[in-house]
Amino acid sequence: MIHPHTELQFISEEVGHGVVATQFIPAGTITWVLDKLDREFTPEQFQKMNELYQHILDTYSFRNSQGNFVLCWDHGRFVNHSFKSNCLSTAYDFEIAIRDIQPGEQLTDDYGYLNISTPFKAANEGTRRKTVYPDDLKNHYKAWDKKLADHFPKIPNVPQPLAPLLSAKTQKEIQKVLDGKKPLASILELYYNPS
Repeated sequence: MIHPHTELQFISEEVGHGVVATQFIPAGTITWVLDKLDREFTPEQFQKMNELYQHILDTYSFRNSQGNFVLCWDHGRFVNHSFKSNCLSTAYDFEIAIRDIQPGEQLTDDYGYLNISTPFKAANEGTRRKTVYPDDLKNHYKAWDKKLADHFPKIPNVPQPLAPLLSAKTQKEIQKVLDGKKPLASILELYYNPS
């Protein structure tokens, strides 16, 4: 489930729709949680589907570490790519804001950590990276881990409307990390190796 202080808006002809903040969302806020309404499809299920369904999953889903296609039931599936993303996935089935997100600003992910199957050239944002590759997670996880480490400790200090959707197990894991009893899991745990 995407953060409740967001809405779906038309961004442009090139981009299409995107998820936009309707209120200020501070860094450290959980912006998305994998919940019980999200659907997961195995590669085998995907192969047996009609081409129309395959196209929908290719467009609107991401792949988890098992290679399954995860389709968000709400407008979370419209979060757009950015090399300067303001949200970042964790190994705990949720994402956090890695900087303050202002009202009217899009929530964005770097598709490099979403296990895409084919490379694509993204809009030029003045970054060194111009193309998203299937193995970006293996190549950039250290930088993403650092961003997570910088903002994960903020979780208990900001409003968390999505916290009730976290499982008891996940809440315990978060607390262990915050208490220094366990290291923060690397985003590399999300990597799906197709071979």
